[in-house]
Amino acid sequence: MKVTAIKGFADILPGETETWQFVEDKARAVFELYNFSEIRIPIVEKMELFSRSLGETTDIVEKEMYTFADQDAKGSLLALRPEGTAGVVRAYVEAELYQTEAVRKLFYLGPMFRRERPQKGRLRQFYQIGAEVLGRGDPFVDAEILLLLRDFFEIVGLDGLTLELNSLGCVQCRPRYREELLVFLQEREKKLCANCQRRMSRNPLRVLDCKEETCLRLTTDAPSIHKFLCKDCETHFGTVQELLHGTRLDFKLNPRMVRGLDYYCRTAFEWTSSRLGSQNAVAAGGRYDGLVEDLGGPSTPGVGFAMGIERLVLLLGSKGAREAGRPSLYLVWVGAPARAWLFSLVHQLRRRGFSVEMEGEAKSLKSQMRRADKLRARFVLIVGDEELKSGKGILRNMNSKEQFEISLDRIEEELNKVKGFKG
Repeated sequence: MKVTAIKGFADILPGETETWQFVEDKARAVFELYNFSEIRIPIVEKMELFSRSLGETTDIVEKEMYTFADQDAKGSLLALRPEGTAGVVRAYVEAELYQTEAVRKLFYLGPMFRRERPQKGRLRQFYQIGAEVLGRGDPFVDAEILLLLRDFFEIVGLDGLTLELNSLGCVQCRPRYREELLVFLQEREKKLCANCQRRMSRNPLRVLDCKEETCLRLTTDAPSIHKFLCKDCETHFGTVQELLHGTRLDFKLNPRMVRGLDYYCRTAFEWTSSRLGSQNAVAAGGRYDGLVEDLGGPSTPGVGFAMGIERLVLLLGSKGAREAGRPSLYLVWVGAPARAWLFSLVHQLRRRGFSVEMEGEAKSLKSQMRRADKLRARFVLIVGDEELKSGKGILRNMNSKEQFEISLDRIEEELNKVKGFKG
């Protein structure tokens, strides 16, 4: 019986992985320019980490997490991580990273898991690249995060994205907005979807995040949070906008954008694309100044983002295609003595940094040459009994079809002299 992959869990095959590597390598290069360090966090965490940080009324916690019982602690639940920020902050607090460095700039790459309906650019196991800056509450770092993303998109050759920006206020001013929004929603409660009706009293901002067409229409005239920002939040948000204007980073304000997680405050943003359908966010994030304290650490401001690799790859298409690996040298043998001699040579050359391949099974010269051509080898070295006796092998350039003899006892030295040979 043929066993297939689980729905929403996709294989990334050779031919695709090269584009993924391209994206990951460019991300690492940009993070290095901005002085970020890599952090690697577990795939499995205690469920309470996410219920406490993301919010119990979020879609993720209510219905999208993969949870299971902890066999080592009765009554405890574990969860496959649905996002990266909570785990990074948990590690930051647990390791007391703030003790040795007041400001931490961290990035991560890896799989996340959400039990939702698979569709274009959205899988149940999906991969993210994310970054967090912990220990800075100034608007300059908010702008820096957005400029980092712009640099990354330019480097990978991705254009046509729109930056949407909002401020979610803080613990001082958001309660007033919450009350006003709740009054507005109560007048329309009976027409809202069941999910929004259920969540409305606990977290009315969640209604603005609903994608149901009816709810979108009913909340078109919802009060704007921008009218309720306190002086500090207004100044912070104004400075972010000024910095973006000053660095010629275009954006549009979107007062409806609340993001889907409870820990966000002040600056929130999304980079979107019209080419992805309803799931149009390529990268998203914002500020979360209370999260470190909520998870047991000292009062520490934070800001960060995450972007989905699958969506990046979809948008890049052939732009992000990287040439699949190809051997610099393919060793072709004729006769058992030549095979034994070349088997020793292939490992010697690999240890010296050459990309080399050879056949082990007895096959004809013609068959081995076809294999070399299929692998797109740059050069082929042919060795048989006569070549072993003379100490001269035949080196063939597979592009120009030119071939000539090279000395077998100085093969490494001679290969390095060959024009167009790459180890």
